[in-house]
Amino acid sequence: MPTFGAALAAAEAPLTGMWVCTGSPLVAEICAGSGLDLLMIDMEHSPNGLQSVLAQLQAVAAYPITPVVRVPAADVVTIKQVLDLGAQNLLVPLVSSAAEAEAAVEAVRYPPRGRRGVGSALARSARWNRVEGYLADADEHVSLVVQVETVEGVDAAGAIAAVDGVDGVFVGPADLAASMGLLGQQGHPDVVAAVHRTVEAVRAAGKPVGVNAFDPALARSYADAGASFLLLEADVTLLARGSEALVGRLAGS
Repeated sequence: MPTFGAALAAAEAPLTGMWVCTGSPLVAEICAGSGLDLLMIDMEHSPNGLQSVLAQLQAVAAYPITPVVRVPAADVVTIKQVLDLGAQNLLVPLVSSAAEAEAAVEAVRYPPRGRRGVGSALARSARWNRVEGYLADADEHVSLVVQVETVEGVDAAGAIAAVDGVDGVFVGPADLAASMGLLGQQGHPDVVAAVHRTVEAVRAAGKPVGVNAFDPALARSYADAGASFLLLEADVTLLARGSEALVGRLAGS
């Protein structure tokens, strides 16, 4: 499958996607048929483990959509396991410096360029050594996006984006707002301005940048500013708000 980096390079307009947080392969498959460009399978804030991520990757594989897995942390062991499951595209959260971005790159690459453990004969990633030349060509099969979500990360966004092996940068306004002392205020003008600064710095470094933007007006403003991809919703929030809308529907009809 083409990587997320390849999809971004080929895109003529911002790619759109959503979070998959339920841990359900069935829900992931329903979302995969939506017509969106990407699904972000979350392991950081969701009840997803290795088995459920594997099942979701298998469920969406038949659909023309790019799955990306957000690992819970920049942990070498977890990253190795998720890659071995067959995830080609990873999002590593809470990257606030070029050094942290370099460590993430090392985690997704085999030696001598990195520190990824070698187990291709045992792993779905290489189809149990049925992918010819997988070890030599593994970098072509893996795409890495790092998440900037702190004040320090915003200040270092250009240097983070410039790290060789980083295919893109994703901005998380929720944690960024918290880092700025504005917890829960993703739409605060200072937070929005920081997101725009990050978009500008990453684009100046020649890399694509994405933003988490559930608010339609903010999503449009980030797209107009040059964001290459946007996450617009989550399966759990769609279900929560949709089920809430049922209350009083009959009385209001």
